[in-house]
Amino acid sequence: MSHRILLLGAPGAGKGTQSAKLADEYGVEHVTTGDALRANKEMETEYGTPKSFMDAGELVPDPVVNEIVEAALDDADGFVLDGYPRNLDQAEYLSEITDLDAVILLDVDEEVLVDRLTGRRVCDDCGANFHVDFQPPEEPGVCDECGGELIQRDDDTEETARERLEVFYENTEPVVEHFRDEGVLVEVDGEATPDEVFDRIADAVES
Repeated sequence: MSHRILLLGAPGAGKGTQSAKLADEYGVEHVTTGDALRANKEMETEYGTPKSFMDAGELVPDPVVNEIVEAALDDADGFVLDGYPRNLDQAEYLSEITDLDAVILLDVDEEVLVDRLTGRRVCDDCGANFHVDFQPPEEPGVCDECGGELIQRDDDTEETARERLEVFYENTEPVVEHFRDEGVLVEVDGEATPDEVFDRIADAVES
């Protein structure tokens, strides 16, 4: 059976990690908004192509994103959707175009999210990712892969992390309520090891 899974969660909740593991486990597509837009950036919609907005440095409008996501889901024999919907209009559109088997919300305390986001370090040379607590390099401040310097990106500071979370909560709470009202939302405790969280998600998907 092909699974159609939506994974929701704040920045730092582990959506990307868990989505990839789910896609691998069930042999389905891992569909992200960013990947779908890049793969279909030349696709003509009545509002123009995604490329025209991306090249101008503008946000791609909802109607264009909706069409791109719909095309990606139509092409997939089962999927894990990650990074969409970002607002209520998109959530309502998604409910119209597909029947979801499971909508999983990764529940993680805000202070834990801030710790996860601010602890990330990125190699200034090769782009490899580390975390001061969860995936530290062998030598502090030095990349295991190439020996480059590990830096904290501007969007990983505490101030920026809290701003990102505030925007997420504001936009996504109506999305959560939409799927809760539909009776398909399952909340999963995301404060554990990645393997433990994955087992909880798998249990929710298969129940």
